[in-house]
Amino acid sequence: MASSFEPNFWLFGYGSLIWKPPPHYDQRVPGFIKGYVRRFWQVYFSDCDKWQRLIKSSEDHRGTLKAPGRVVTLIERCFWDTLNDTHKSDKDDYVWGVAYHIIPSRVKEVQDYLDIREINGYSIQYTPFHPADREQPDIRCMVYIGMPDNPQFLGALDPQEVALTINESRGPSGENREYLLNLEQALVNLSPQSHDEHISDLAKRVRAMPLPDRSISDPLDTFQPIHKMNSTEEQEEVEKSV
Repeated sequence: MASSFEPNFWLFGYGSLIWKPPPHYDQRVPGFIKGYVRRFWQVYFSDCDKWQRLIKSSEDHRGTLKAPGRVVTLIERCFWDTLNDTHKSDKDDYVWGVAYHIIPSRVKEVQDYLDIREINGYSIQYTPFHPADREQPDIRCMVYIGMPDNPQFLGALDPQEVALTINESRGPSGENREYLLNLEQALVNLSPQSHDEHISDLAKRVRAMPLPDRSISDPLDTFQPIHKMNSTEEQEEVEKSV
């Protein structure tokens, strides 16, 4: 996927980017966007060739061809209203996350990193971002969204089925359930207002399930990602509370 970034580039993260930031950012601002809902309705990949590329170059994929994991995407509220979703809320068009300002001299490097990390069915859009500190001005942010017409978008799903899939799936980056539970905790740390009922409900369901049996030998047990982007504090793995 090709992308072109502006010199004053801000990126909005609403999934793993909250606790696993992009490299080379100099500002991190908690806040939210409006007009979207966040749902675990995106599958990780679609074909074998793409999977071979992903496992060689990406660090955030938690499913396999035989057992695709689930990942969050954003859905425009006007389209979501037409779907049969069991998770309903008056606040569902507020999506909390983090905006990152990328150091201008490193924008191209981050572009390459994100085009690998977000390659799987995501498209680039721009949207106003509202900082949690309302004294700060709104920010025009770029965001990766899995559009409804892409092959990885699954549409409205039963929450229990999503939870079962997340609990069972894993990939080169680890357990799919870890992705969900990390996201839940990262949202808790952002703000008293950043609760997401869809995420917390799925996490509750997954925690109630037994851990999958990993005693059977799996090729992933010996897999080591070839590419890993190294940096200092920009590549931190754990969400920091604010």
